[in-house]
Amino acid sequence: MVRWSNLSSIFRNSWSQLRLSQSAEMSTRFTGIELGPPIEVFALTKAFNDDTYDQKVNLAVGAYRTHEGKPWVLPVVKKVEKQLAADELQNHEYLPVLGLDSFSQAATKMLLGANSPAIAQGRALGIQTLSGTGALRVAAEFLNRILHYDTFYYSKPTWANHKLVFLNGGFKNACEYTYWDNENRKIDLDGMLQDLRNAPPNSVIILHACAHNPTGCDPTPDQWCQIADVIEENQLFTIFDSAYQGFASGDLDKDACAVRMFAERGIEFICTQSFAKNFGLYNERAGNMVLVMSDTKEAIQIKSQLTLIIRGMYSNPPNHGARIVSTVLNNPDLSEEWKGHIRTMSGRIKQMREGLYQRLLKLGTPGSWEHVTQQIGMFSYTGLSERQVKHLIDQYHIYLLRSGRINICGLNEQNLDYVAKAIHEAVTLFPQMEKDCTC
Repeated sequence: MVRWSNLSSIFRNSWSQLRLSQSAEMSTRFTGIELGPPIEVFALTKAFNDDTYDQKVNLAVGAYRTHEGKPWVLPVVKKVEKQLAADELQNHEYLPVLGLDSFSQAATKMLLGANSPAIAQGRALGIQTLSGTGALRVAAEFLNRILHYDTFYYSKPTWANHKLVFLNGGFKNACEYTYWDNENRKIDLDGMLQDLRNAPPNSVIILHACAHNPTGCDPTPDQWCQIADVIEENQLFTIFDSAYQGFASGDLDKDACAVRMFAERGIEFICTQSFAKNFGLYNERAGNMVLVMSDTKEAIQIKSQLTLIIRGMYSNPPNHGARIVSTVLNNPDLSEEWKGHIRTMSGRIKQMREGLYQRLLKLGTPGSWEHVTQQIGMFSYTGLSERQVKHLIDQYHIYLLRSGRINICGLNEQNLDYVAKAIHEAVTLFPQMEKDCTC
């Protein structure tokens, strides 16, 4: 006679076995996944943070640092944050899908200029995004899904994330255009123009508005005109990536000259703006996407499609960073204070460029190093080979990308001599320069 307690025990055991069997089957769903490659700049940052060496130097991370090697919260940002914290009208309600309008209007005006005909005629449309990266992602999906563009070109080299963002945005064909002449440490304009001439119509061309990342080399005004000519002739579509306006030269107008020239010529384009560097709002993800049209006929339709894209992607953007930027840009006194801050940052970068160059010159470091001072913005494409970079990391605990790109902001009066001597030793010990230096 089988007792109920025995049946109950048998039932429990059978149920447990069934659950284990189901769990085993379900667990197989997440097997066979390949390990994704590490993101170089973040891997280097972790290695730097884990390093206990006293003289370690981080030249990899793309963020501003003070003379003391510390992050800098801009004083005007601190001031506005206190104002916002004390404002009882502020709350944590959702922003509209297209973001804070006062922010987008001010950011668009900063980019195109106060007297921009495109703004006055209603041909410029700005929307808030998740910093510059989010703006690029929204632009990519809009161009691919709504306009059916499927081919994009990015400079060789470029910011490492451009390719990934556009492929994830639906583009099928990723192409490079020539940009850097590694032998002469300058732009290869002829190669660039030839590649653009060979691009099929409706190809999307990603251009850096200023302070090209990673080379630090920008076209001259005359070269920008030649680039615009080819883009018009070949019916190509431009995306400007503007991550450093004001931060590059200390002059907002100068850093926007290429974008404004395209607008004045009536060329339709999209420009993605980031306020990470020039406001120091790295983790607030304050960005803007500006679309400049030849007329206003499709403006309502464009906004409606962008609304749907963002709604299905992240629904709406964050408030805090955008509110800070909006408050500063819409207040003349605060705006002037902020312009002083960006002049301070760009000025320190120029000082560190000159300091590194003079030390390498004094040491008699093999090769030509004028490009360090001729480049602009946060980054310098040094021309160091991967073997030389390895020597700097392994022997001197100086962290930089294998392409030889360094963040000039990581230099200060305390480490300039150390870094210069390390570079001198690496170049002397391993003189064979690599012809192709990729990011």
